[in-house]
Amino acid sequence: MSLTPDMTRRAATAGLLFTGYAGAALAREAHPIVTPGDGLVTETVMLSPADGFDLPAYVARPAGDGPFPVVIVASEIFGVHAYIMDVCRRLAKQGYAAVAPAFFNRVEDPARVQDMSRIMQIVGAAGYEQVMGDVSAALDWSSQQLWARDDRMGITGWCWGGKVVWQACARFAALKAGVAWYGRLAPAADASEAQIAAGQPWPVNLAEDLKAPVLGLYGGADTGIPLTSVETMRQALQRAGQTESRIQVYDGAPHGFHADYRDSYTPAAATDAWGKAVAFFDGKLK
Repeated sequence: MSLTPDMTRRAATAGLLFTGYAGAALAREAHPIVTPGDGLVTETVMLSPADGFDLPAYVARPAGDGPFPVVIVASEIFGVHAYIMDVCRRLAKQGYAAVAPAFFNRVEDPARVQDMSRIMQIVGAAGYEQVMGDVSAALDWSSQQLWARDDRMGITGWCWGGKVVWQACARFAALKAGVAWYGRLAPAADASEAQIAAGQPWPVNLAEDLKAPVLGLYGGADTGIPLTSVETMRQALQRAGQTESRIQVYDGAPHGFHADYRDSYTPAAATDAWGKAVAFFDGKLK
């Protein structure tokens, strides 16, 4: 049988995920945390979104039959690379099955790209409905695994993926908890109408729709997410009666403070925030 162009594209896209660190963001002096895979099962699987795309995802879970609570992992703009894979293994060490879909691979794997303008083009092509469809595919696939607890599913994400957490928790009743790491909450003050439209729905407008509590973890020195937008989100949560959702701000911490392969890494804030994230999931999913 001869390969059609579409089959060739799928074969290339469905290849093994990039196992290194995103070169566009890797700090020269970085010493990233590396979590060993002993006692875990790690693999790349294929998800089946409604649009028919073969979507690769990295999975890390404890060895054994389970069943284990599931956490969907939404990456930063650099896609599923070594840092995201390590986060999945960290979650697996805590007793969770972590599933990280490669949301951007329909166009290109951004982890392999050095040019930031190209990376932003790739990320911009992943629209809201596509991303929510990919989250749904991850939830559906996970619910069919014998080792998974389909009644105990959550989501976490960083930067771009932090915004996805708020959106997904407003969309899917299957989710029981979310942890959003410095995801945008509202448009920038100088955003154009096109930028505002492209980013919808914004978390500040989704507070009443949240179907699961969300813990937000934000940096007080994040120049891209001003504290005014954090306060606006807090007020929206309060008005909506979302008493189980809350936002923790780390004074002096920049955007990307948890990313241990980048210059923005802030160990004290990252360690404390990780502890809070795990405790939040433990309380909601175990």
